Amino acid sequence: IKYFLGNASNEGLVENILKTLKVNIIFHTAAYKHVPLVENNPLQGIFNNVSTTKNLCSLAYKFEIEKLLLISTDKAVRPTNVMGASKRLSELIVQAYADFIHNENKFSTKKNLKKTCFSMVRFGNVLDSSGSVVPLFKKQISEKGPITVTHPEMTRYFMTIPEASQLVLQASLLAKGGEVFLLDMGEPVKIYNLALQMIRLSGLKLKNKENP
Repeated sequence: IKYFLGNASNEGLVENILKTLKVNIIFHTAAYKHVPLVENNPLQGIFNNVSTTKNLCSLAYKFEIEKLLLISTDKAVRPTNVMGASKRLSELIVQAYADFIHNENKFSTKKNLKKTCFSMVRFGNVLDSSGSVVPLFKKQISEKGPITVTHPEMTRYFMTIPEASQLVLQASLLAKGGEVFLLDMGEPVKIYNLALQMIRLSGLKLKNKENP
């Protein structure tokens, strides 16, 4: 395992890494995914999420990397916030490269065709990941509240970090180029019920009218 500290939108840095190492697959996870953070900093959020995607796709094509898989989000579907819109734009960039590769190979007379496989995978919230509601609730409960729930009927899909990682790896094996893989997140969970369960598991009780 080798570690490189830098910015994925820095073309020179990424190019140097790809030149130095024999890279087969790029899992593109470099993005701002916290909705409030990007809502408050929309230009930087869009620049980071989109420019990293364009940079990695361009270099993956240049160095004929075997596969590039964009880790996207369910918030890219009919986006209602800047973060979701920036991830949708990232998806369109990956799709455009996949289409370009397909057309280039279709009409090429060369024997050695470009074979970079561009694809995407979408999923929802990953339990205990950075920016997940679970660490936020843990912090709020440790401070004895208040717990912030936007709406009592709001639901979210959740999966664990190992589940998400394994499904992403499976998607990379299945990819042929241009696909958007949608992970089965199971049944949706009410955020309010999740908060109540975490309060109980912490040995505390909810303060309300029945329990002042």
